[in-house]
Amino acid sequence: MLDEKNKTHVLSLILGGGKGTRLYPLTQARAKPAVSFGGKFRIVDIPLSNCINSGFKQIYLLTQFNSTSLHLHITNSYNFDRFSSGFVEILAAEQTLDHSGWYEGTADSVRKSLIHCRPQNPTHYIILSGDQLYRMDLRSFFEAHLKSNAEISVATTAVSREEASRFGIMKIDESNRITSFIEKPSINMDLHDWKIPQQAKGALPEGKDFLASMGIYIFNAETLENVLDNDCKDFGKEVIPNAIKEKKVSSYIFDGYWEDIGTIKSFYEANIKLTQINPEFNFYEEDEPIYTHMRNLPPSKINSAVMHSTLTSEGCVITQCNLERCVIGLRSIIENQTTLKGVVMNGADYYENASDLMTNAKLNRPKMGIGKNCQIERTIIDKNARIGNNVRINVSGRKYENGDHGIFYSADGIIVIRKGAIVPDGTII
Repeated sequence: MLDEKNKTHVLSLILGGGKGTRLYPLTQARAKPAVSFGGKFRIVDIPLSNCINSGFKQIYLLTQFNSTSLHLHITNSYNFDRFSSGFVEILAAEQTLDHSGWYEGTADSVRKSLIHCRPQNPTHYIILSGDQLYRMDLRSFFEAHLKSNAEISVATTAVSREEASRFGIMKIDESNRITSFIEKPSINMDLHDWKIPQQAKGALPEGKDFLASMGIYIFNAETLENVLDNDCKDFGKEVIPNAIKEKKVSSYIFDGYWEDIGTIKSFYEANIKLTQINPEFNFYEEDEPIYTHMRNLPPSKINSAVMHSTLTSEGCVITQCNLERCVIGLRSIIENQTTLKGVVMNGADYYENASDLMTNAKLNRPKMGIGKNCQIERTIIDKNARIGNNVRINVSGRKYENGDHGIFYSADGIIVIRKGAIVPDGTII
């Protein structure tokens, strides 16, 4: 975005991440940012919407793994009018005369993409992660960066001592300048000297005394070129710690809700939290909408159901069911006498027509969606899954080891039914 008043031109770079192994099997056939979230959205819609709502509308999305679905989503969702300078474009890993390999880390992906960014003549870059859940006024972040005269600013969030062992932890001085960095300190390490200075803590909650990096950065353009003129592969582990020694690196303390949804457990819990009466992340913000693909689907049809704390997306048909704390995705079909508790159902990419239903009958295959008289709890059902009648999932009390179990995957007690999976009548998982 070009700001004539401040003579600044900001490019936003959203990092699509690697193979997304921690979100497997949801990432088996799609890039991590393209995973469905909240019934009708994709994960990538969150950082993209933060950029757009903040006025930063020149956005590159860096990706390389299973990128087809991501390409389709971006193409169908983010089209600025011809009189706007805004764009959302994907920069996929590519072979050039200078390099022939894949992206080897967050910093390496940006380094290899700079050839496409330089012609825009940016003065600053905002670098965002593609798998986090938060609302941030990036304009305020940018203004704080300019005011601090920093070369690099890092968005940070306050965490407890127990949580600190999961993050890169920053030490700051009275002016919010970052003076030291430590990656995932052990739980037994003495961090007393790393506590947030009292004058910087302000209204932050008690017990959250340490600053964790959110993986969101602002770089002066010249500084970014300088810190990437090497072989460093990762921002968090290499670039930022090295820059702290030589550059002015400032902390921007973010006091809102923020969640990394890069694992099956965190992804599941973040979805289920959306069903709360007053969720920490709220889609119902009129002035700060979350944008996504407009599909022009019919309204959902509810044929007699009992629903508690449940989100339903467009185009669903739900008949005589009991749903409690569920997130139901687009075009979901749920049949009679089925009970769902704590289920994230990603829905379907299309409706089955008469020909499809005849094929199902010939193959003795369940229809897409969930059949009759099923009982399912604490489960993620990926797109286009076919669950037959009288199926029981995660209600038998049986515990499964984390990992692959054929038609389903288990992670921290959560069952994941794969995309397109067929679960026959009477199956018990």
